[in-house]
Amino acid sequence: MHSSLIGKVEKARRYAEEKEQRISFDALTIRFHGDNGDHIVRLDGSHWHCTCDFFDSWDVCCHTMALERVLDGMLPQDARNHILDKIAQPVG
Repeated sequence: MHSSLIGKVEKARRYAEEKEQRISFDALTIRFHGDNGDHIVRLDGSHWHCTCDFFDSWDVCCHTMALERVLDGMLPQDARNHILDKIAQPVG
């Protein structure tokens, strides 16, 4: 393997290991294949959006929560949903 390519592979590995310090999202669009159909999930800055019906009522859904787990350690604090905070909010 060419030495410059080896250097790039090593740098990529280091960047991936340092993902919390090196990578942040401005926007991300994902096609999510759920049990009841496909949905489009977006992260715009620190705000999630999902095309599923549940998200419209709660501003969180199983799709956004699953992506939070997938992207663990990479999301800014204000993009992390706190489902317990949402459940504790008074209804009305």
